Amino acid sequence: MPAVVWLILGLVALVFGAELVVRAGARLARRLGIPPIVVGLTVVSIGTSLPELAVGIDSVRVGAGSLAIGNIAGTNVVNILLILGLSAAIRSLSVGLQTLRLDLPMMGGAALLLYFFAADGVLEVWEGAPLVLFAIVYTLLLMRWTRRESAFVVAEFAEEYPAEAEAEAGAPEAATTRTVHTVRSTIMQAIVLLAGIGVTILGADWLVDGAVEVASALGVSDALIGLTIVAIGTSAPELATTIISTIRGERDIAIGNLIGSSIYNLTIILGITLLVAPGAVPIEPELVLIDLPIMVAVSFALAPLMLSGRRVSRGEGVFMVAAYVAYLTFLILSRA
Repeated sequence: MPAVVWLILGLVALVFGAELVVRAGARLARRLGIPPIVVGLTVVSIGTSLPELAVGIDSVRVGAGSLAIGNIAGTNVVNILLILGLSAAIRSLSVGLQTLRLDLPMMGGAALLLYFFAADGVLEVWEGAPLVLFAIVYTLLLMRWTRRESAFVVAEFAEEYPAEAEAEAGAPEAATTRTVHTVRSTIMQAIVLLAGIGVTILGADWLVDGAVEVASALGVSDALIGLTIVAIGTSAPELATTIISTIRGERDIAIGNLIGSSIYNLTIILGITLLVAPGAVPIEPELVLIDLPIMVAVSFALAPLMLSGRRVSRGEGVFMVAAYVAYLTFLILSRA
């Protein structure tokens, strides 16, 4: 089968698998009463980052390390400039204190940590451990912040689902019926979650094989393929989730999904990729000199936009999309 066909099949499988993961994961999280912003920052963002993890592991396995690193750098630029910009261009984005005080600083710190490790042109296996540790620390801080929102979530649940709240408060028969239903539904969502993970892994295998063959046929680098075709393709779940969340008015999930996905891409996704790599992962010089610094700059450039009235306006969203188009044009003209 031609490489392009495998690449397209891989993208379709990635999007479908990630969609299953996100839907099942979000439903499980919401049953536990987790706030929407936290659902976006954790369950949804990790779910939509599964394609990057699968692509990363497959890439280092076949000796295409720059494809994995380029995919992470390119995906984060796509997430922030293109997808977040599109979301803001559709409808201006309000920004919460948690995003300003926790999520944005952690995203910038993760980007700097990755660049520090990559500056010598190679990523060692042991460097995956600090990246995973960074993700754990961020998740713990996020959970601590979440406790402040728990009272609000309980009140919101009682207002939206008064019958279920009453059952939990002291109606034994209703509570028992609801518990049986919840257990069955939870098992079903877990099965869907596992199925989604399996489809995602299969899609990543097809995508990487097709991308490497296309790069060889066109005579371009693995890094360029990772920064463009693979990065945009593996960002499709984030794009779909964000646009749908924006249209439905679930703004917290939209923002949390993109920022959380960017943080986890840089830390746990790349960290696990390095830990399972057969050896040190060399990085193409252009990634170190151009693309990783651009990714770091984009991570920090988001803060001033969000500080202006604690929102990203529609005009700023259009500017972000234009900036991504300019970056993509630069990549194609300078390296194709």
